[in-house]
Amino acid sequence: MPDNQIIQGFSKFSKDERIGFLSSRYGFSGETRDLLISMQAASPDIQKIIEELSENTVSNYHLPFSVAPNVVVNGQVKTFPMATEESSVVAALSKAAGFWAKHGGFHAEVLGTEKKGQVHFTWPGQPEKLQAAFPEIRKTLLAESRAITAKMEQRGGGARSIELKYLPDILPGYYQLDCSFETCNAMGANFINTCLEQFAQSLQNQFMVSPVFSGTERECQILMAILSNYTPKSRARARVECPDDALDSPSGEKQVAEKMVQAIHIAKNDVSRAVTHNKGIFNGIDALAIATGNDFRAIEACGHAWAARNGQYASLTDARIDNGVFRMEIDLALAVGVVGGVTAIHPLAKLAMQILGNPSAHELMMYLAVAGLASNFSSVKALVSGGIQRGHMKMHLSNILKQLTVPEKIRPLVINYFRDKTVSYSDVEDFVKTILNA
Repeated sequence: MPDNQIIQGFSKFSKDERIGFLSSRYGFSGETRDLLISMQAASPDIQKIIEELSENTVSNYHLPFSVAPNVVVNGQVKTFPMATEESSVVAALSKAAGFWAKHGGFHAEVLGTEKKGQVHFTWPGQPEKLQAAFPEIRKTLLAESRAITAKMEQRGGGARSIELKYLPDILPGYYQLDCSFETCNAMGANFINTCLEQFAQSLQNQFMVSPVFSGTERECQILMAILSNYTPKSRARARVECPDDALDSPSGEKQVAEKMVQAIHIAKNDVSRAVTHNKGIFNGIDALAIATGNDFRAIEACGHAWAARNGQYASLTDARIDNGVFRMEIDLALAVGVVGGVTAIHPLAKLAMQILGNPSAHELMMYLAVAGLASNFSSVKALVSGGIQRGHMKMHLSNILKQLTVPEKIRPLVINYFRDKTVSYSDVEDFVKTILNA
């Protein structure tokens, strides 16, 4: 099959036909077909669930499902499930959990759960006239969306506010309906988008039927109606504190707490450092979010936008020393769900929720903030006390041994040799050659 041939109707192909397409176009061997099939779930029922999560599936892509124990949050000992291919991410969170379990644990709280979305539209009339008419329009929008919001309102949620914004600097005659929602234990994307589309329809109808408007004033063009993943009023905070000398290492490293404060201060003022600093925070957050079936992409997008809320991208964590007490905290904007979606369908996501004690959305927000703070604590501490690569590469040693196809019988020798040495691919390769040639 030519590489440049366009395939029609690919989404209607069976899985076998999709695999056949790959084999034909790219010359894959029978071993590749066997690999794709072997990576599927042993249970046909589970495989069916996984395949229905996505489109054009040909196999499953596995990530390790790990756990980090001893995470003390608000006095309760939790075990965090994590889905990540990076062993050092699990090790870092686990190490931080062990340290803080001996120093009072993590303290977390939810600062708000309000989510938002907008109806974007253009209108040719005078903004003052629309502002004057809008209180009545708002009542109509809420009333005509009642069938959508009724069940959410029974659970304590629903549409909270609809504000009109006039933004001519963006586009001529451009307006937004800036709307806020409470979605309780659901992430709420589908609920919010359905509400917004109803608001848009009702708004357009109001311009047509209201006696307040006439002529060209009836011409409202809806551009789009969509939620925003930026949720500055849906936030969680986590913090830790201990004597500053508790961070000094047994090997004699001093003033670690002070160095950590300085490192985080740099990340709050230098964007090049802040990006990598916050990436380390999301190492832990993403692993927990993926394990629980939450949208880690939305969580990251919101978190990075929150990091730039003051006009400069900066650290999501802060640290200081007060009278000999080291304090570190994270303030994070995010939205999560514990019902519906992948969380309710994927077997391991459901198991992850059970491991966490079937938390509410409020509790999961706190756990994600804790995961971010713990990950950042470990990485910054490692950076200022000897560097990150020695520990990081030791975690990668097993991967290097696999890449080099080192025989099982000599792997213990290699691991023991590098126990007190910095690991690099070339050094491992050279040592293995030395053993094999001896």
